[in-house]
Amino acid sequence: MMYFACLVKVDWNPDAEGLMQHAREIAKRVSNVLEKDGIDDIPCFQSYDAPLRDHLKTLNPEQMKLLLRDSISPLPLHKSLTLIDALNKCKVERYYNHEILAFAKALVYSISNLHFGPEVGIGMRKEDSPVISPWLSNIHDMTKDILDLNKNKNTPSVVHCGDSRQIFNLLERNSIDAVITSPPYPNEKDYTRTTRLESVLLGFIHDKTELRKYKQNLMRSNTRNVFKGDDDDIWIADFPEIQRIADAIESKRIELEKTSGFERLYAKVAKLYFGGMARHLAELRQLLRPGALLAYVVGDQASYLRVMIHTGQLLADISSSLGYEIMGIDLFRTRQATATKEHLREEVVVLRWPG
Repeated sequence: MMYFACLVKVDWNPDAEGLMQHAREIAKRVSNVLEKDGIDDIPCFQSYDAPLRDHLKTLNPEQMKLLLRDSISPLPLHKSLTLIDALNKCKVERYYNHEILAFAKALVYSISNLHFGPEVGIGMRKEDSPVISPWLSNIHDMTKDILDLNKNKNTPSVVHCGDSRQIFNLLERNSIDAVITSPPYPNEKDYTRTTRLESVLLGFIHDKTELRKYKQNLMRSNTRNVFKGDDDDIWIADFPEIQRIADAIESKRIELEKTSGFERLYAKVAKLYFGGMARHLAELRQLLRPGALLAYVVGDQASYLRVMIHTGQLLADISSSLGYEIMGIDLFRTRQATATKEHLREEVVVLRWPG
């Protein structure tokens, strides 16, 4: 989903007026289909009886299992799938991706029951929600951006879909001048849940097998994407502070008698996370030009039984061992920990590759 979003965001070529016109045609088509079923897309005028519920479009059971329960209510789901059907039947290649991304945004922030605060969860359950109007609003915003960016539409850009720990085959040697990124933090945030709803509805993930394959290409940063055979921790076997943190987490788990399968993985995932970052930074060296600058936004964490992890300092130590120069660890902001209400540092680790 993120790869798809990036592809669309750097494509400023569609004709803005044509995109808007085509979207209006789709909107009219969807409205007509819904009206024939006795459904109005304006919830305040909505009234539908029990028999209609039995004829609503829905996902197959395997897809439904992938979603957070109550992510989206039955009627908004029906209307969403009706819009997707119309987009596929009236597909115009030069507009399709933009229209789909506009729907994905409307789905998450307007149509669904999702709530972000900061973790993804279920907020107020809406029996109904407009689908066409928020989608058209997003299309309108896109056309304004395309018009503003038109003079720069030939600016070259390339988006790759890959594993940040295995990027050597994606990019050329000595081709990178700068890296600016915010990798995952070592916590219990399953990043695949953040984009799960749109990933399923748009057909990027169909079942648990595909979800598992997707997770295996991600940095290990939570217990839900740790797999048998993971061995990134060998990269930080010689870092006593990381080993100390892992031991402290495991000792705290035993002391508190935490015995679930996920809790037993807390110490392991802490080591896999920093090992994965070490692996990424090690492979990246071959792609950097001498003097390249890097900025990593990372945050302190206490997600694992409140054992403090100073992510920025540990990442700087790993980088130094790999030949990077530490230019600074700058405070970006502080944020409040959910469990302890303490203020944790979020920092920018600035590095330089001397060559």
